[in-house]
Amino acid sequence: MEEERVFTLDDAIESLGFGRFQCLILVYAGMSWMAEAMEMMLLSFVGPAVEQLWDLSPRQESAISSVVFAGMMIGAYSWGVLSDSKGRRIGFFATAVITFIAGFLSSFAPNYYALLFLRALVGIGLGGGPVVSSWFMEFVPAPNRGTLMVIFSVFWTLGSILEAILAWTIMPRLGWRWLLGVSSTPLLFLLIFYPLVPESPRYYAAKGDTASALAILKKMAAANKLELPQGRFVCSGDKHDEEGFAVLFSPPLLRSTILLWLVFFANAFTYYGLVLLASQLSSQQTRCKLASPARKNSPLLHSGDSKDPVFRDVLITSCAELPGLMIAAAMVDYYGRKVSMAVLFIFCGLFLSPLVSPQPEGVTTFLLFGARACIMGSFTILYVYAPEVYPTSSRTTGLGTANSFARIGGILCPLVAVALVRTCHHSLAIMLFTLVSAMAAALIFSFPIETKGRALTDVV
Repeated sequence: MEEERVFTLDDAIESLGFGRFQCLILVYAGMSWMAEAMEMMLLSFVGPAVEQLWDLSPRQESAISSVVFAGMMIGAYSWGVLSDSKGRRIGFFATAVITFIAGFLSSFAPNYYALLFLRALVGIGLGGGPVVSSWFMEFVPAPNRGTLMVIFSVFWTLGSILEAILAWTIMPRLGWRWLLGVSSTPLLFLLIFYPLVPESPRYYAAKGDTASALAILKKMAAANKLELPQGRFVCSGDKHDEEGFAVLFSPPLLRSTILLWLVFFANAFTYYGLVLLASQLSSQQTRCKLASPARKNSPLLHSGDSKDPVFRDVLITSCAELPGLMIAAAMVDYYGRKVSMAVLFIFCGLFLSPLVSPQPEGVTTFLLFGARACIMGSFTILYVYAPEVYPTSSRTTGLGTANSFARIGGILCPLVAVALVRTCHHSLAIMLFTLVSAMAAALIFSFPIETKGRALTDVV
């Protein structure tokens, strides 16, 4: 008797390749990533802008950034659990609605405490970023997954650059409220086209819903003008497989989980530190040389002048993410995830180390450019690696929980490192970032597995 031919989800996705269907998924997911980047880049501009308006202390100004990260810490875990239990579509729809409404209302905040509350809500919504990246990854074939995920991350960089241009254009003429309002509009794209968004076939497969998973695969095949493999479709997962938070601490995943938490913390602490330093380091070094105790005389975004060098420096260092992504794309599927991340962390520290001593403005911008390129590359590869470690039933929970630790790094960054710059202790701040980068590189070499070329798994 002839044996029945069957094919799995991985067989189907690899046979369909990366075609028109995946391109549309990339654009939709990329817009979400771009919107999140724009909201995060606001942290470089909004705090300094309202500091003078509402006569804020350094701690109050730092809190505007920290509450966003605190919200993201809550949202990253919550949206991950929701998406693993109810579906990816529901997860990122909820995040888009909350982020858009709270972001738009932020532009009308009547006082400091209303702004804090609304930006915390924005953070809760932004915490759903891992849901979108996991959703996109689950449509991508394994052989080129690393490179394609780096291409996906280009949208984050485009969002960072666009926000810097918007700030340079809008802030001097219309002020920070207009910047907040305009920056929330990309999320409308997600909400308008949401009815067309498909659920992840891997989510259906992990739940044992073979019919729904096959229906999505047939739509993919039709859009790409290709045929599914011959035979009967079977799901490799078990619908009764354990899911959720407990899986992260199962013996096969425990070490990876703890190390991922630590590396996500280090990456976010360094990345957002560099984002904030781009708008503060040069001006603060100048102010410290002049020994001026008056905070309100700081040139940081208070001039309202489009010729303010802060806008230029933020834009230049944001553009640094593009070569960082190119380097990551060249390395991730060739050298593997672990080596690529560790090398980029090491070079990030090397670029930062000369800044322990005050440097000319051009040298400072160049060194921050190099460090930003490296940390963006490592962050991007980490977002590729982490979802590959976990099974489908707990993928967004695992990535979301790791992202919660990243947000702790984001919370502490403005309260600790940037506060050191503000109090003329910039050398200590740079030493701290350099040390964190070196420790992260060492932790990465301790990761128990390399995921290059591996198919995504549906079971532990």
